[in-house]
Amino acid sequence: MSSENPSKKTSPFERPTDDDLRGRLTDLQYQVTQQEGTERPFQNEFWDEKRDGLYVDVVSGEPLFSSRDKFDSGTGWPSFTRPVDPAHIVERKDNKLFMERIEVRSKNGDSHLGHLFPDGPAPTGLRYCINSASLRFIPRESLEAEGYGEYLELFE
Repeated sequence: MSSENPSKKTSPFERPTDDDLRGRLTDLQYQVTQQEGTERPFQNEFWDEKRDGLYVDVVSGEPLFSSRDKFDSGTGWPSFTRPVDPAHIVERKDNKLFMERIEVRSKNGDSHLGHLFPDGPAPTGLRYCINSASLRFIPRESLEAEGYGEYLELFE
């Protein structure tokens, strides 16, 4: 008999083993997501991406940000005003670099994504400053095929 609780809903987004991550992530992706690294501004994959689509955690696949909430912050990193589902984001105090910041991590993947700042545009006034290396971009036209069809309504 199974000891699992059938009423307990589990997330389809899970954190792979470290060996699996080392095998499938680039060195930069591993450094950013697993060792809290930061990529170079203006020299990363998504800072100037303009297509409609969904940004997901490169580790777990959790849906994180919509291109509709992306804006040009002038910092050289992808910046967003809000996550698509706050339940997939964890915010923690970060006192490294002799300043207090708020680190942003994915909930299930526990990936370091970037930082949250209170200097964004309306409507939230927030700036989620996120490393491209922590993200995988799924263009709008591929959402259904990649299993994210429920997010198509964000782009209607």
